[in-house]
Formats: sequence, structure tokens, C-alpha cells
Amino acid sequence: MQLLSEQELERRKDREELMRMGINPYPAEAFPINVTAEDIHRNYENRKNDYKSISIAGRLMSRRIMGSASFGEIQDSTGRLQIYVRRDDICPEEDKTLYNTVFKKLLGIGDFIGVKGYIFTTQTGEISLHVTELTLLSKSVKPLPVVKRDEEGNVHDGFTDPELRYRQRYVDLTVNPEVKETFKTRSKIISNMRRYFDDHGWLEVETPILQAVHGGAAARPFQTHHNTLDMPLFLRIANELYLKRLIVGGFDGVYEFGKMFRNEGMDRTHNPEFTSMEIYVAYKDYIWMMEMVEELLEQVTESIHGKTVVKVGENEIDFAGPYRRLTMYDSIKEYAGVDVSKMDEAGLRAVCAEMGIAVDDSMGKGKLVDEIFGEKVEANLIQPTYITDYPIEMTPLAKKHRTEPGLVERFELFVNGKEIANAYTELNDPIDQRERFEDQLKLAARGDDEAMAMDEDFLRSLEYGMPPTSGLGIGIDRLTMLLTNKTTIQEVLFFPQMRPEKKAVELTEEEKVILELLKQESPAALAELKAKAGLSGKKWDVSMKGLTGKGVAKVIKEGDSITVSLVD
Repeated sequence: MQLLSEQELERRKDREELMRMGINPYPAEAFPINVTAEDIHRNYENRKNDYKSISIAGRLMSRRIMGSASFGEIQDSTGRLQIYVRRDDICPEEDKTLYNTVFKKLLGIGDFIGVKGYIFTTQTGEISLHVTELTLLSKSVKPLPVVKRDEEGNVHDGFTDPELRYRQRYVDLTVNPEVKETFKTRSKIISNMRRYFDDHGWLEVETPILQAVHGGAAARPFQTHHNTLDMPLFLRIANELYLKRLIVGGFDGVYEFGKMFRNEGMDRTHNPEFTSMEIYVAYKDYIWMMEMVEELLEQVTESIHGKTVVKVGENEIDFAGPYRRLTMYDSIKEYAGVDVSKMDEAGLRAVCAEMGIAVDDSMGKGKLVDEIFGEKVEANLIQPTYITDYPIEMTPLAKKHRTEPGLVERFELFVNGKEIANAYTELNDPIDQRERFEDQLKLAARGDDEAMAMDEDFLRSLEYGMPPTSGLGIGIDRLTMLLTNKTTIQEVLFFPQMRPEKKAVELTEEEKVILELLKQESPAALAELKAKAGLSGKKWDVSMKGLTGKGVAKVIKEGDSITVSLVD
């Protein structure tokens, strides 16, 4: 059963009253719009004659009732606009119900309304809409959080709890409209990248999300089952192997913006579902790709910020090329003070033990090197830096280095201590590729659940011949974090993955008293909590039984000590 607050009950009564009066709270008819709030604020002073007959719609965000005339604010997708509503203007006949009853009593903050009229400037200099027609477009039956702003624009009592903001993004976007700018920037990043690729003649494509063999990266997949074919399928962890098939098929350049899915942990830079851009260009190598990435990111940052220097936390990041280039082994030597280039697996395990880096038996040489790099090097790479020439064990899909045995032609781009791009000179030797997959199977047998699977169809495509190719993947979420100065991936995803929402628990008034005390101090000594609650013995016992039974609080006894604490 849905539990409703007093305000929610009142709004439902208002909805019923509107319907009783013959007013549909959710009309089906389209409402004509010929202007936005942003357009009015930007252009009214220079084009006043253009704003004598306007029609605009949005949420009612504030209202000041002043007898037969009132002021309010509506908010559309571009911003807010003050409205001036006079009773005799929207009710020119004798019937004043629309103003006296509907506007003053039955409308609420958060309702969508459509208004028509003309723009004027108030005595205080506020650009406003003088309303001549008002239409209810959608009745809100749940009140928005009240966000107060003072005259300087400072926010008080804001909707700021991260969990609520991410879980109820629709509310976040409404009451914190500045959040929209992050997602507008994200869209611009993608559109600018797409324009750059299209201008070079590379083709945007789509590849399967459901795959019979999970490949293209070292990661744990999500698994599902296709009933008709009676076969397991995986949500893709990467689209690399399918894009390379298209290069085999004769395209010189293909790219895809798409969702990837990895059944792994969540933190400030990881979400199980994320967006990646991958591009493959024939007859190129990873050295060419470094130059292309520099040009691409320079153009993207300039289009977003008007310059290549971006403020990220306490750092100023310059995306203008060329970027520093440092080999994987040299980076470990520089920042960890150890040369691991000639070490075998036993030597690498000894280094990890000496540095206090946790490892397990399933890890081969590649993962051990990667653990050392992640622990000792990554955080130092603030300005854009290419880490190049990885151990062959780390990269089963990259071509062997042309001059350095045991390495592959690969780079990762690190910015502000995080990897945002990964690229190879692609492996196109089908015999070598099969051997690499077989090595991955051996790692899987040791317990490495991120090892790649054997993809026979991909190997078959390589056997038909793939031209020399360079491939690149860029994490769109992390790039957006950088260019919007956000510290968590949740801030750049409309709907990040969340833990299941706890169901609301109905509490008695006495239970609420104890809960409020526990919110101030938890755990609390039972005797002290009981004294502060001021409840009779019977009410205390019933309330504590209720709180523990509903999973809100727990009682812990250790020796002679009895405490009460909130349940996480």
C-alpha cells in the first residue's frame, strides 16, 4: 500500500476538485510554444516588438499571491521566467473561477502550465510575462523539494543528497537546473567527435550487444540465455572484434559509440554499464593514432571550453599536443624505482610482496606488471601522457612490437591519474592471434575470470586477411568527467546503477522519537537513549520491538554493555 504524506493527499484532493469542475488535469491537446525563457532574456531588450504575442510552457516554480494579481515563475528547459497574472486578464468575463479557485488554490509548485501574453519590464527591471491566457497542462501530485536561493544566488536547503539525486534524476534536473549543463556538455563531446570522424570519411556503424562469445577486453561479462535458440549469450564487454571484422570486409575506417557491460565493481570511475567509442582505421599504426588523438581532443576541448586548458580539481590540464610518451617499463622505473623489464613471474611476485601489493595465484606476468603500474604510477600521470609498449602478456589483441621482443605496440592515454583511451597497432596475424587466445585459456584455467575466450569466427575472419590497422577506444564517461570537472562517474550518467531502493517503513510517533535520537548518535547506550526518549516503560518496549522488527534498529549486548544502533 502506498503511504502518502499530508501534502500528497492534499494534491490528490486538488486533482479531484479540478476534475469535478470539468478541468482535465492532463489534457491531450498540444500546446503551441513559440519562444523559450532563454530567448526572451537574451533578446527582449533589443527586439521588444517581437515579444507582444508569445506562448510558452513550463513548470510553476514559485508563486506570490497578491489579491487580484500575483507574480510567479515558470521554468522551461532553458531557464526561468517571471510571470504576472492578473485576475481580470485571465478571467475577462464575470466568472473569476480560473483565478480565484484554480490559480490561487488548486495549482501547486511543480505543475506544468501553458501561458500566453506579452513581455514587459517591471518597475524593478525584471523581464516578465503579462499573462492573458493560462492553461493547466499537467498536475503534480508529489511536491518538489523546496530549494531556497537568496539574493546572491546562494542555495539553501538544496536537493543535494547524492543517492537521492542519482536515484531521482528527474527531480535533480528540475530543482538543480545547472546539472543539465553537464549532460549538454556530454552531448557536445560526442557530437564533436562524431563530426571529426565523419569529416575524415570514417563510417559510423552498429555491432551486436548480445554476443555468443565475449571478447575484445579482459573483463567479466554479464550472461543471459536465449530461449528460442537455447543458448547462452553475453552482454558485450567490448565491440572490438566485430569492428575488426568490418575492416576485413573492406571498410577503411569504422567507429561506434555504444554501451559496454562489465560485471565488475562500482566506484567513482566505474559503472557496470558505460559508454565507449571505438574506431579502427586501416593502413595506420599506433604512432599515427597518437597524433590523431591529440588533434581530436584538442578540437573537442576547444569546442567545449574555447581553449585547450581545462580546470580539473586543483589541476589545470592542457589538452594541446604533443603529449608526453613514456613506455610502461620506464614509467615503473621512474615512479616505483624498480626495473621489471627482465623479470619473470617469480620476480614480479617478489616485487609485489615487497611493495605490499595484493596478488593471487591466477595472475600471470601481465597482470602482475599491471598491478605494480596501477599502484605506483597511475596517480602521477596528471597531464596527458601516453604509456606505450606493453608486455605481450597484457594485450592479446595487439601486434608484437616491431623492435622490442616481448612487447606489443599499444598505448594508453592517462589524464589526471586515470586512463581515458586505449589503442593498438592491431594484431592481424591469425596464427599469432590463435596462440594468444590459447594463452588466455590457460589463464582462465588458473582461475582468471577476466581472461578472453576463444573466438573461432573472429580467427576465421583474420584468416581471410585484415590490412594493417590501428584501433582506439575512448571512455566517454571519463572524458566527460574531465571536461566537466566532476569527480564521480555518477555525475555524468543520467541514471547510474544503484543498489535496490529500501522500501519506506511506516513508524509510530514514539518510534520516530527514538529514530531521531539515533540519527544524532548511533550506537547509543540503551539506558541513556531510553532516558532521552522520555517514554513510559510500556511505550518504550513496544517502540523498540517495532524498530527492531522493521529492521530500522538493532540492540547489541556485549558483556554488561547494551547499545542500540541504526541498521545500515
